[in-house]
Amino acid sequence: MHVMLAYDNSRNARIALDTVRDLLAPMKPTITLITVVEDVGSSTAGADELFSVQYTEQKQGTEAAAAELAAAGFETRVLIAEGDARKMILRAIEERKPDLLVMARHSHKPDPGPFNFITKRIDALVEEFDHMTFGSVSAFLARRASCPLLIIPTHAE
Repeated sequence: MHVMLAYDNSRNARIALDTVRDLLAPMKPTITLITVVEDVGSSTAGADELFSVQYTEQKQGTEAAAAELAAAGFETRVLIAEGDARKMILRAIEERKPDLLVMARHSHKPDPGPFNFITKRIDALVEEFDHMTFGSVSAFLARRASCPLLIIPTHAE
């Protein structure tokens, strides 16, 4: 069995990772962790640096998660993509043909940090605009993915 896990090194992705590990431990499927680094949306000189930092953090976090799964006995792979998460995950599904795609439900609860009160407000605005324009990543993939999709709840906020 081949499971693809959408992983962005966030609190919610961690919940999905833990759920996959616990739920599928007896089956020991091959797990591909896919992380998508999205463009920061700016053409300023600082945008390249922000993208580089984000890329490095997501890559390191995803590789650490894969190492954790490997230590638990899972065969793991890491796939790093750049671009729109919806399109890149869909493309990975079409190319890799997993038996199951797993992802966390989006939450307005920000990751811990000193500026999470600001992050929460900005995230809510961006998410509302994004949802009105495109729909959520999970909703997009539920309509288009050629494999079953398991959306892990991220608990009450």
